[in-house]
Amino acid sequence: METAAFRDADLVMLDARAAPGTLDRRCVRAQNFFIEWIAAGPDAPALPLSGDAETMLLTFAGGASIARADGNVAIGPRTLAVLPPGRCKVTLAAGHACVLSTAPLGSAPLNAASYAVADGRVAPVGPPFRRRGDPQRVQVFDIDRVAAPADNPRLKMFQSATMSINWVDYDGPRDRTRLSPHAHADFEQASLAVAGRFVHHLRVAWGRNADAWREDRHLTADSPSVLIVPPEIIHTTEGTGPGRHLLIDIFAPPRRDFIARGWVLNSQEYIDPRGG
Repeated sequence: METAAFRDADLVMLDARAAPGTLDRRCVRAQNFFIEWIAAGPDAPALPLSGDAETMLLTFAGGASIARADGNVAIGPRTLAVLPPGRCKVTLAAGHACVLSTAPLGSAPLNAASYAVADGRVAPVGPPFRRRGDPQRVQVFDIDRVAAPADNPRLKMFQSATMSINWVDYDGPRDRTRLSPHAHADFEQASLAVAGRFVHHLRVAWGRNADAWREDRHLTADSPSVLIVPPEIIHTTEGTGPGRHLLIDIFAPPRRDFIARGWVLNSQEYIDPRGG
């Protein structure tokens, strides 16, 4: 396949640190979504969130309290909360958290220059999925209590009305004989490194125009960092070295191909506007 308009992958480091009583917010964007990495110091102020679409809040070593007009919700560490549209305030325990949304977040993206010109290959998000039941309910998922699909134990995949994520963690290095190089025709993938060291392997397929060929890239990425992979770039990520690795892959709109295979663990909460 010819590359319509070559754009390289963005690797952005997210070394956010917060003093007591402060929040440090670092934002990275893709064409369709925004990622905000947040460091909270002890006794940090509440984080205000608002928007017309659902928002994903991810906690890691510490928990959070979510204050909404209809009451408060407390969540623990290693938790995903899908927040309904509207306003809320999030008080984070000291440590790190992440907010994901298809609407702009509170800080300017560090890689905004990469999106001065839109990539015509990226399909728009389209109409949001519709929630079943109470659309104002906060969905809360304790990652360690959720079982991966039996036919794909590397996946712990969830969706909101406009996005989906895959939470992948494992101990030690990834098996180099079982990597998964692949490319996407019309959407971007973000890979958020939360714990461990990774190597992102990137390849541009050869087209007829040899002047457009690119050398393979093997980008070493410590945590925290985020890689944005444009359409058509072949990619796979390898956790290296000892210790725990946590990588979160992020997409918008939700991955309909994975929903169809039964791999998105909360897909029963939603109705696809396209039907099916």
